[in-house]
Amino acid sequence: MSQLDESPVVFSTIPCAGGMSAGVATLNAPKTLNGLTLDMTRLLATQLEHWATDSKVALVILKGAGDKAFCAGGDLHALHHSMLEYAGLAPTANVYAGTFFAEEYALDYRLHTFPKPVLVWGDGIVMGGGMGLMMGASHRVVTETSRLAMPEISIGLFPDVGGTWLLNRLPGKTGLFMGLTGAQVGAADALFAGLADYHIERGKWDALTQAIASASWVACAAGQQSNFRDDRNLALTRNHTKLHQLLAQSATQPTPLVGPLQTHQALIQRSCVSSSLDQVAVNLLALAAQEDPWLQRAAKTFASGSPGSARLTFALLERTKRMSLAQVFRTEWIAGLMAASHGDFAEGIRALLIDKDKQPKWNPATLQDASADWVEKFFTLPVPPFKHPLHTLGELS
Repeated sequence: MSQLDESPVVFSTIPCAGGMSAGVATLNAPKTLNGLTLDMTRLLATQLEHWATDSKVALVILKGAGDKAFCAGGDLHALHHSMLEYAGLAPTANVYAGTFFAEEYALDYRLHTFPKPVLVWGDGIVMGGGMGLMMGASHRVVTETSRLAMPEISIGLFPDVGGTWLLNRLPGKTGLFMGLTGAQVGAADALFAGLADYHIERGKWDALTQAIASASWVACAAGQQSNFRDDRNLALTRNHTKLHQLLAQSATQPTPLVGPLQTHQALIQRSCVSSSLDQVAVNLLALAAQEDPWLQRAAKTFASGSPGSARLTFALLERTKRMSLAQVFRTEWIAGLMAASHGDFAEGIRALLIDKDKQPKWNPATLQDASADWVEKFFTLPVPPFKHPLHTLGELS
């Protein structure tokens, strides 16, 4: 059996000109659409630290095995099992959920702050945990098959993995709309919203890697002394610029050139601009009367989604609006751990992936019951601040 068959993440390098190389990490679970497990997270975290300090590695590439997905999310089956095992106990009793969220978020944060260029080849499905990986990259590529979304409302969760930080930075109320409706976007809308930097046809992958191999990269590694920091910044700038140039040379305009998110931006803005979630809900449900099936599907997903998730998503986007990225991840960890002890997350996974009856019994059952007072428990830290697993992440402020 080859390494590609054995390991959930396959690591390799592309030899480049001048003795440099590009590190390649391939998520290798195509049968589960490369869903991110705790084991995969740990493998990635360890290898990234190795590549960060290897002066011969100029850049890092993340991609998915198979032709269906870069990464369709996290390991929901394992999380579901842990939630059943610790049902009725204190949120902190579910050590697996707390560990999974903490290590996944720490990995995402590391990508956001990685000292070298990171290219994500966002081919196929990019959702949930896949969005967390892709949004941390410095160079994000979509193809003609890319489908990006944060569909957590359908499983009783919320747009995590830094999703609240990301959605708050999309044009207008686009982020709130995507978070509440789980709306999928293709390459054109990904570029429009700033979720991606380049569109490259998937058939150009080999040509792109050949161009990377032929390029001249500058050696750069963290941790050296004297005046190296100035040299490192210069090297980083050169390598980032070089990668942008190579991607731009391979990039093409997506087809169609304008997607539904951009087409309906004015309507989306009017629908989601209210400071009242109740009013936003009325407006989103009214989209079912629109002619565009994409809007109809958005309305249907919102209508069938967890009312508690809608309230939590709305509250998180408001509370994290002015937070640093590290603060957002710390806030999301609390909300994620609380969600793992609240029934909707387990029920959503059951209905969608376990029993597959697609008939979740949400609790609270209505948006009125999922009130502003009800959601407060998702922001209450269940451990002392110094025991928060991400309390040292970034600069505390």
